[in-house]
Amino acid sequence: QVQLVESGGGLVQPGGSLRLSCSASGSIFSRYAMGWYRQVPGKQREWVAVIATAGSTNYADSVKGRFTISKDNAENTVYLLMNRLKPEDTAVYYCNARSIGGAANYWGQGTQVTVSS
Repeated sequence: QVQLVESGGGLVQPGGSLRLSCSASGSIFSRYAMGWYRQVPGKQREWVAVIATAGSTNYADSVKGRFTISKDNAENTVYLLMNRLKPEDTAVYYCNARSIGGAANYWGQGTQVTVSS
């Protein structure tokens, strides 16, 4: 069982920045791809970014160039640095761990990000 705990959400003005953190229970990054998703009420959960076990990254078009995903293997923590935030980035952000092959899939509890003036 993998436990994921997100933190770092909050209220920020348009154009501002936030860094989300996802702390994992144990050293899982060699076996799990780590991702960030987001969801607004009434809509499906949307993929935002992923970092593979080897460290390659990929982003949704809506955040490419503004968001950066990274991980610290020693701290068992994944980060999402969000720059130039827009009101449409407002959502609950979820951390995800997916095992190689997809047999295991875990979610954090989510952290709210609100972009508003």
